[in-house]
Amino acid sequence: MENFIVSARKYRPATFETVVGQQHITGTLKNAIKNNQLAQAFLFCGPRGVGKTTCARILAKTINCTSLTAEQEACGTCESCQSFQSGHSFNFHELDAASNNSVDDIRSLIEQVRIPPQAGKYKIYIIDEVHMLSTSAFNAFLKTLEEPPSYAIFILATTEKHKILPTILSRCQIFDFNRIQVDDISNHLAKIAERESISTDNDGLHIIAQKADGGLRDALSMFDQIVSYTNRNVTYKAVIDNLNILDYDYYFKLTDFLTSGDVSNTLLLFNEILNNGFDGNNFINGLAGHFRNLLVGKDNQTIQLLEVSENIKQKYLAQSNGANLGFILTALNLANQCDLNYKNSKNQRLQVELALIKMCHIPSVIQLANTATDQDQDKKKTLVSSGEAQSVKPKDQSEVKSESPKVSSPIPVEKPVAVAQEAVKAAPTKVEIPNSMPPTSPIKIQPLAKSTGGSLIPSLTDFSNGGNLEGEDKGPQYVSGSDKQAFTQDQFMAVWKQCIAKANAEDKIHLFTLLSSNEPVLDGYDIIVSIENIALESTLQDEKIELLNFIRSQLKNFDIQIVTKRIEPKQSNRIYSNKDKYAYLVEKNPQLEELRKRFNLDLLP
Repeated sequence: MENFIVSARKYRPATFETVVGQQHITGTLKNAIKNNQLAQAFLFCGPRGVGKTTCARILAKTINCTSLTAEQEACGTCESCQSFQSGHSFNFHELDAASNNSVDDIRSLIEQVRIPPQAGKYKIYIIDEVHMLSTSAFNAFLKTLEEPPSYAIFILATTEKHKILPTILSRCQIFDFNRIQVDDISNHLAKIAERESISTDNDGLHIIAQKADGGLRDALSMFDQIVSYTNRNVTYKAVIDNLNILDYDYYFKLTDFLTSGDVSNTLLLFNEILNNGFDGNNFINGLAGHFRNLLVGKDNQTIQLLEVSENIKQKYLAQSNGANLGFILTALNLANQCDLNYKNSKNQRLQVELALIKMCHIPSVIQLANTATDQDQDKKKTLVSSGEAQSVKPKDQSEVKSESPKVSSPIPVEKPVAVAQEAVKAAPTKVEIPNSMPPTSPIKIQPLAKSTGGSLIPSLTDFSNGGNLEGEDKGPQYVSGSDKQAFTQDQFMAVWKQCIAKANAEDKIHLFTLLSSNEPVLDGYDIIVSIENIALESTLQDEKIELLNFIRSQLKNFDIQIVTKRIEPKQSNRIYSNKDKYAYLVEKNPQLEELRKRFNLDLLP
């Protein structure tokens, strides 16, 4: 029975031309060979299975070939190429740093470097997984790597460049290998299938290429597995069954249910997916990827980002054209949030089902929002048309203004009055104004100006006191008036005690403390209140308007103002230390300090 060789080894590239998806690397190396500008050390880094070690071996074989082709490729027939392919070349050494990572291994390598090649021009040393070397091994390798013999070339390969010392990186030419594109992997698999006489379809090969995530070796391993599973007949159905991948048709069918708002069929389809053995987290990730592909298919410029076969691409374009952009974006966001919360949820199935139910209601929400927008536009059109109609008939407006009520005599207002703003704007034929109002009621709308003509327009004094012509609620306002009735100290203190009692009754603890702690001083019509800190001053400023309104209305004097005065807080009793006591005694008798110095005395702590 002939020994089976896996495709990753059997079809390993032997020349730069056959390397898949790394043209920027192979082109640079071929030019370096052509111009005789080979570096002393190379570092090949990138993901697994993208051709790092393969390119290193091709480079080692090519630079020692005695009959290079015009394209700077190894001939494969000379003695050097034959010995390399058979594994008997003395000019080629490969070291696995994962198992040979000590200082002794590197010292042994350095001893070999001192021996020049017996046949050929160069001795090539490939160190694979170089990031596994210990720090001591790296340091032992530094000097040789920086100044090797002219015939020695080092090629280092790694998947984790960040673990390599910067001193090593600075001595190498660094080549970054890319992940291989899905189309490149799919085309390479198709060529291998053709050589091996294996029947395939493009959809199945694309699924393998996507699952490989940019690694050709992974793709070849999966390809061998599926070929054995399907008895050399690789189909789309066989691939998704063998690799445990959810079929695209499930996502297309589910999206149709979501866009139509069919909650029942959505949950039943999700239950069917779970019964087939698929994990909820993988499902929600796949659904998010499906919405991403729909979003990409919306724009002709981004269609190239769809890494699927041509048949699947046409399905995506058809569904993308029929789906609303707002639905796709909202559903994509919900799927992403579900993925973030999935692992922390105790009921993970319910987490996914809630996300699907929310997605089902997205179309109705979008429709409701569009309806509200249309109604707003209709209202704006109606307002615009009514405005134009009013501008066409200026005479009617003048007639309306002439019919507004005229007040021939002044209206006496003894106390503050609040009039609704709508009544002022509507200009009714009859305005009823109450004669009185409790002085402590909060007034939030500008009162009528008190003038001899009884005008309904606020005066300038009202604006300076915080009046609001538009009728907006801006908190309590100062009560305006012209009374300047004289009052005595006793009358003021009686009103002040009423303020204290009122603050206590309304549970305004801070205001009650402020009013009762320090007796105010009356300076003309200014009430000077002593404040000990900023907090009390802020409390007084918050209650100042209501406090002034009450005092002014009670004393019938609107020139009264409240003025704050900062004072030092009262000193509290504290325990004095020995140092404090001594300082006090020295202040009383300075000779005490001279006595302490003469006898070299120290103070007790």
